[in-house]
Amino acid sequence: MEQERALALRVVMMPRDTNVYGTVFGGVILSYIDQAGFVECRRHGRHRWVTASMDRVDFKAPVQVGDIVSLYARPTRMGTKSITVQIDVEAERYAGTEVAHVTQATVTLVSVGPDGRPIPFRDPPTFVG
Repeated sequence: MEQERALALRVVMMPRDTNVYGTVFGGVILSYIDQAGFVECRRHGRHRWVTASMDRVDFKAPVQVGDIVSLYARPTRMGTKSITVQIDVEAERYAGTEVAHVTQATVTLVSVGPDGRPIPFRDPPTFVG
């Protein structure tokens, strides 16, 4: 299943996102990875989606205040109740035109019904509001 990646999320990094060293917390990036996975899964079914797993995340480059972080999503596996999504994270530098590859992660999300049990994501929408 070879699909092209799609922009799932784009965020400007702010001072509140940084650690004492002036770089963006890894946890902030992890949160955006999780959200980007949700955005991709939501394209395939309007249900509640919960994160089942996230693989190892190795940071290749720091993210600074003012950088525009783009998260691209590409489904790599589609089951009946879950979708595995590859997320690529890039930072467009505030002080120039350079784009740095920050990290990559694979996230698996599961569609669940109102009772929290897994359901086929191709079923009619269950999430209202």
